[in-house]
Formats: sequence, structure tokens, C-alpha cells
Amino acid sequence: MNWDQVEGNWKQFKGKAQQQWGKLTNDELDRIQGRQTELAGLIQERYGKTKEEAEREINDWLSRH
Repeated sequence: MNWDQVEGNWKQFKGKAQQQWGKLTNDELDRIQGRQTELAGLIQERYGKTKEEAEREINDWLSRH
């Protein structure tokens, strides 16, 4: 699966993203509308990760779905 598919079906993936990153709120996930860069920014902010760590987590998550 690629990120375009996730972004196009964000409403379906939003719940899975919240399961993965429980510190992110529904409002935040609604606001980013599936944009990968913004998701990485939220993960960095909430979890104290580097940009590279956040992107790696997103890629790992994406490979499982």
C-alpha cells in the first residue's frame, strides 16, 4: 500500500492511526486529513521523536496495513 491510498481513504485509516498513536486526538487527525508530513509533525510533537523516527514509524505502520 502507498500513502496516496491512505490519504484517499483517511476516514477509514484514521481509527487505525489513533490506535497506533493514542496521544493524537480525533480533532488533530481530522485536521491533517491524511497528509503524511503533518502526521509526522504531530508524532514528533506528542512523542518527542525526531523527524526521521516519526517517518520510520509511519513507514512501518504503513507496511502493516
